[in-house]
This record gives sequence, C-alpha cells and structure tokens, in this order.
Amino acid sequence: MKRRNTHRLSLDAVCCRTAHRRVNMASSMSFFSLSRIISFNSVTKTFVNPARSISTSGWRLAEQQGQGSQLITVDEKLDITTLTGVPEEHIKTRKVRIFVPARNAMQSGVKNTQKWKMDFDTRERWENPLMGWASTADPLSNMVLSFSNKEDAIAFAEKNGWRYDITEKRVPKPRVKSYGANFSWDKRTRRSAK
Repeated sequence: MKRRNTHRLSLDAVCCRTAHRRVNMASSMSFFSLSRIISFNSVTKTFVNPARSISTSGWRLAEQQGQGSQLITVDEKLDITTLTGVPEEHIKTRKVRIFVPARNAMQSGVKNTQKWKMDFDTRERWENPLMGWASTADPLSNMVLSFSNKEDAIAFAEKNGWRYDITEKRVPKPRVKSYGANFSWDKRTRRSAK
C-alpha cells in the first residue's frame, strides 16, 4: 500500500518538475513562443475535459436565444422595388409564371410536385458563334424560385412589383379500375403480351 502512495507522489513530483522546467525555459524564450505554449496548454485542457466546455457554451447559447425572442409583426404590405437596386425595365416589364411542376418522365411518385415554382419570361436569346451555345443578356431568365405554397409566391411577386400569371395545380381524377377486369374473357380490357 505504501509503494503505491510513494509512486503517486513521485509521479506528481515528476509532473511538477516538468512544469517547472517549462516555466524556466519559457522565461528565456521570446513572448511569441510563450504564447504558443499557453495556447497549447489550453488546447490540451479542452481535450482532457471537453464535457465542461461544451456544456457551458450550450448554456450561453440558450441564454442568448432567450434574449432575442421578441419579434415585430408588420401588418401593412411592403413594396421593396425602390430598395432592391434592380433596373426599372426588369420591374415594370417583367411577368412571372407561378406553377407547380409536372411529374418527371422518369418519376413514378409525386414528391417533386409539392412545391410551387416561379420562373420569368424568356427575353432575347441568341446563338453564341464560338461554341453554338444559347446566350442571353437577361440575368433573371434562367432563375427559378421555389415556394412552399401559392400565397407565398404571390406575395413575393407583389412585393417585388412583378406582374404574375398563375397556372393552377392539376389534380388527376382517379379512374375506377378493377383488377379482375384484367382477366375477364368477355370484356375488352385484356392486353396482349406480344
């Protein structure tokens, strides 16, 4: 039992001597190298006890979020066309189309048809003589915006001063189908496998 205690004491003494040597060496070094040693020691302390630093930073974050939770609601409709810096020709002569995209040809589900999209009318395009690519001088013609519902898209278009055209969402009418009709001998619902 005594040997273990002396071993601990000797280990503590070695650590103290090493720390003392570091301080002696640091006193002879420049201020720059001293700051390196201090930053190294703080980094090693963080790795030794990371739970404490994480918990205190999480507490500070929660404290800061509680302070900024007051929101201001504005009831009147805002027009930001004068603040955006967009030329008037792109505001007054622009017409946007608000629609829900159709299902892709390689898509069987309807997951990609949930969002409303907004795209701009196509302006002048020309063929690039160097590579044959289609070129345009219009920065908005290739931009497509996504919205979660139709009202958000309309509000955004009105806020920017754009005229808009809405293409309503098509809901397919379900057909009544009977599985047994596929095998009926007297109805014309059987399909040949040729």
